[in-house]
Amino acid sequence: MKIIDIQSTQEAAALFRRIGVDAYGIGAMAPKAVNLNILLEKQPCKIANILKQEMLALGGDAAVARGSVACSVETTDVLMMGTLKQLSRLAAKIARQPFGLDSIARDILRILKNAGQKRFILKTSRRKITLGDRTRIMGILNVTPDSFSDGGTFLSAERAVEYGLQMEAEGADILDVGGESTRPGSAAVPVHVELKRVLPVIKALSRKIKIPLSIDTKKARVAREAVEAGAEIINDISALNGDRKMAGTAAETGAALVLMHMRGNPENMQKGNLAYDDLLGDITDYLSASIGKAIRAGVSKDAMVIDPGIGFGKTVADNYRIIRRLADLRTLGMPILVGPSRKSFIGNVTGDEPRQRLEGTAATVSAAIMNGCHIVRVHDVAAMKKVAAVTDAMTHPRKVI
Repeated sequence: MKIIDIQSTQEAAALFRRIGVDAYGIGAMAPKAVNLNILLEKQPCKIANILKQEMLALGGDAAVARGSVACSVETTDVLMMGTLKQLSRLAAKIARQPFGLDSIARDILRILKNAGQKRFILKTSRRKITLGDRTRIMGILNVTPDSFSDGGTFLSAERAVEYGLQMEAEGADILDVGGESTRPGSAAVPVHVELKRVLPVIKALSRKIKIPLSIDTKKARVAREAVEAGAEIINDISALNGDRKMAGTAAETGAALVLMHMRGNPENMQKGNLAYDDLLGDITDYLSASIGKAIRAGVSKDAMVIDPGIGFGKTVADNYRIIRRLADLRTLGMPILVGPSRKSFIGNVTGDEPRQRLEGTAATVSAAIMNGCHIVRVHDVAAMKKVAAVTDAMTHPRKVI
């Protein structure tokens, strides 16, 4: 007798096939083998009570505030706990009920769909990139004098291009070129300075490499000129909140768009009160708002990636919590990028300086992959390529081995 940990319907189906279950049985039972918890916030008591009774009737449950049954509280959060099958049946049961339950039913079905999606096709201005078959490696190419780990190393365009070619040879799937440091405490640089740093590198690399180039910027003009020079992904750490023209720029250029969570800006993001009422909930809400802004501007949903913003306005504990609970972001139905490379939350544990944080970075990269990320943004491409390959072999063994 043994315990079997099943995290997806695909894993359940594989086990059922090994047992010898017929095809109909596999389809019927796979959703029963996977459990999911869905939190609804600030619901009226009558809604909470209906949801709890319906979940109990289906064999699941729902946690509500103590006073909700007697309606002695105005609202309550509702944590619905059940299998994918039970939650799907709940949505069907409440879809035609009053009090806004039909809207809740649609949201439940959307979350169930998003939670089960492992594979994505990311459209850039030049190609389609499959995400989910294996982890993609985004190599960091900072052409800045003051980045926290490699500032000043690649200020020469020739040296930067040489290093970009090296990262491609080491197995990078994407190169992310940045001309403005975003380390804590760093100040913004003028547009013309950023353009002078990144454009020669992007123009030269675009003629020499086969992998896509990304421009790491929060300025719309820099993004536009970088795409014209050969970039095809815009990596915006402000998630469209730094420049009101960025959403339109992404839509007009057809570039893919990375939306990252950050509270404040690099100059002040690690100062003052860093506490969150609900860390992952706040990140999800912030990114959801940015996704909506992008879609309204004309950016296609399949041209976006989300990034929880490791190290951007978070405590050390927050950064580890984000990696541990990365799967919470599946609610948004987007591919996930994580950038933990050499950051201070690793050094806080290991005591190492940035360039000595290889092992700590490897641990966070592996954990992020196992918790659902699709792209890792790293300095040490060759080493992290191997880390990702081994982690992929554990998480996607049928696809990798």
